Amino acid sequence: MEPVYDTVIAIARSLWAAEGLKFTVTGVENVPKTGGAVVAINHTGYLDFTYAGLPAFLQGKRKVRFMAKKEVFDHRISGPIMRSLKHIPVDRSAGADSYRAAVEYLQRGELVGVYPEATISRSFEIKDFKSGAARMALEAGVPILPTVIWGAQRVWTKGHPKRLGRTNIPISIGVGEPIAPDGDPASLTERLHKTMSEELLTLQQNYGPHPQGEFWVPARLGGSAPTLEEANRMDAEDLAARAAKRDGGI
Repeated sequence: MEPVYDTVIAIARSLWAAEGLKFTVTGVENVPKTGGAVVAINHTGYLDFTYAGLPAFLQGKRKVRFMAKKEVFDHRISGPIMRSLKHIPVDRSAGADSYRAAVEYLQRGELVGVYPEATISRSFEIKDFKSGAARMALEAGVPILPTVIWGAQRVWTKGHPKRLGRTNIPISIGVGEPIAPDGDPASLTERLHKTMSEELLTLQQNYGPHPQGEFWVPARLGGSAPTLEEANRMDAEDLAARAAKRDGGI
């Protein structure tokens, strides 16, 4: 029993009920009942991580330890909560420490949640992946659970107002079959990307209508979201702007 984590889960489920969120979860049987695994999640909104732990919870009330920015742990309110939940701080200036902590968690039999895309996909398509998830799985000798969420971007995503009232938004979560930690990081990352891309298409096909022109609908499906190429360009411009600000505009 983990009183703090259990309380947070209860509060989250109450909030979801108040919002009228309608969850469809598939692949719960693919979450191992015991032992470590890397939970690889696509990233379309700020609240993905709150939904991504649902399949594990449905599989024997297992908990996921998420890797999150160090700044969240430094906050006077969220910091103590994150530490109580045993999540893993990621300091981009000292990434080796968070990586090592994640591997140790996995070796102890924990589920560790990671975003292979690193940042939110403004196109809502699957972006290129970093190799961290694959490297952790290989070193710890645990499978990867490809976890895809669709609909979360309608609640709160980059560049759009949050919608936290009673919206009755449907959210689909699919967990694919575990991917064994075989091969090298590059080939394993490629397999993971392919699997999650296919799962995303399946969730979209079963989701229901995707109204033309809606901000949360990918350009491929007639929505007003930027294409993957346009979104990548926007991300690059943001990175350049932040770098310039750090350097004093020089």
